[in-house]
Amino acid sequence: MLNQISKKVIKILAFSISSVFFSITLSYAAVIPPGTQLAEKQEIVRNNGAEPASLDVDKVEGNIALNIINDFFDTLVGTDKQGQIIPKLAASWETKDNKTWVFHLRKGSKWSDGTPITAQDVVFSWRRLTNPKTLSPYGSYFVDASVVNAKEILAGKKNVEELGVKALDDSTLEVRLEKPVGYFLQMLAFTITAPISEKVVEKYGDKWTQPEFFVSSGAFKLAEWKVNEKIVGVRNSYYWDNKNTVIDKVTYLPLSSNISDLNRYLAGEIDLTFTIPLEFFSSLKKNINSQVHISPMLSTYYYELNNRKPKFKDIRVRQALSLALDRNIIANKIVAQGQIPAYTILPPGIGGFKFKQPEYTSWTQAQRNEKAKKLLNEAGFNKNNPLKFDLVYNASDIYKKIAIATASMWKKNLGVIANIQTEEWKVMLDNEHQGKFDVVRGGWIGDYNNPMSFLNIFTTNQTNNTSFYSNKDFDNFLRKAGETNKKEDFQHALDILTNDTPIIPVYYYVTAILVKPYIGGYYADLLGMISTKDLYVIKH
Repeated sequence: MLNQISKKVIKILAFSISSVFFSITLSYAAVIPPGTQLAEKQEIVRNNGAEPASLDVDKVEGNIALNIINDFFDTLVGTDKQGQIIPKLAASWETKDNKTWVFHLRKGSKWSDGTPITAQDVVFSWRRLTNPKTLSPYGSYFVDASVVNAKEILAGKKNVEELGVKALDDSTLEVRLEKPVGYFLQMLAFTITAPISEKVVEKYGDKWTQPEFFVSSGAFKLAEWKVNEKIVGVRNSYYWDNKNTVIDKVTYLPLSSNISDLNRYLAGEIDLTFTIPLEFFSSLKKNINSQVHISPMLSTYYYELNNRKPKFKDIRVRQALSLALDRNIIANKIVAQGQIPAYTILPPGIGGFKFKQPEYTSWTQAQRNEKAKKLLNEAGFNKNNPLKFDLVYNASDIYKKIAIATASMWKKNLGVIANIQTEEWKVMLDNEHQGKFDVVRGGWIGDYNNPMSFLNIFTTNQTNNTSFYSNKDFDNFLRKAGETNKKEDFQHALDILTNDTPIIPVYYYVTAILVKPYIGGYYADLLGMISTKDLYVIKH
């Protein structure tokens, strides 16, 4: 998803399934501890960081719009707090080969206007998303998911009616993939796949997102939208799990100023902030620690090496730079909001897996530095012939601090001379794709909770592979992992990537916000999403 902490536009478990999954218990609702006294008024105010460009599921990108859409619309499946797939609009599903999937919608599920939600609505929505005429930022999503004919449809070579999605009846959906995709369910848990009402969109066109026409499938429906002032959602009484929703009204504010966000929170006008200003983080932790909430996020900050440059074609150079970077100082002293030092591209617990870490993770920094010096010397770089290159970051105070610290570490530990340079965001991205860089700041946010969401960007000739890394063994293991979704296959691919070191992971991002003590049920998922239906207001 689009977020400037990431390197570029991010487009954001399942297991090999041979049986039907049924909705028996759900952890996708407000869970109120026994004895909790609820406030009479169940209303909350959230800052959302900016004004969304649209609330049309097929026309948006980025967390600003998706935070709200996540409250208004349900996907076929979702994930629980342990990252496991759970039923949402689909009550059950089956597949025998991870290629042909059949989903059974919940009986009696309705849109917020009381009309039935049908499998044809899903077909309509996914065709609309993939249709090149829609100009969706996520138009390629079902191409990435290997849905039959999606690639040709997006390229204008086939009609949308040929997309491998079919309504077998009002409540049964068939999806055909071009190859087995073991992580397909994770992809369907991403908000962008939520269906919209065909009848409403056909009737009102682009105006369907106006409050008077808007229909939704989630716990809330749109009641009011005052541009640059607020968006208001109220309970959707037709929601399939309405009995487990507690909040009656949610108001989203578009405050882009972190300071304004904080001031209005401290004044009692906001219940959940959008973020926490770095400069106030320490004092807030000291004074209102219980209101500071830090959650892991499916995102990694790293430095990207240009593997086409002669100096970086030598694996010893890449490994030396990685070893000599003291991640603990950067994560715990510079950004210091709970970020975790990163030694691989994959965030902890991704896809429900626990991957083996590199051996040097357990070394002291002094041991890493010693090994790094040896590697760099073997590569022909020393005091008489120091390694020199440009280190680029996009304009940001925090990125500047990290770059200065990184260059200092490399200078002190290896005698490397890294010339720090800053570039505007768009310029930096253009230069990356054209290979006009030595080392550049990067970051990635996953769209779905699976290793493939990160590892895929390092396959040969992938459009987002701006490190220009290529290893056929890595490609082959990852291709197999994509079909099996087995930990051992991902581990093989990860080990190759980590050893080859085309990038240098630095730390894993976190979601850091302030939440009032009377707000119960707070939880941010790995994409940073906070579902209002999980929340409730405690009497205070």
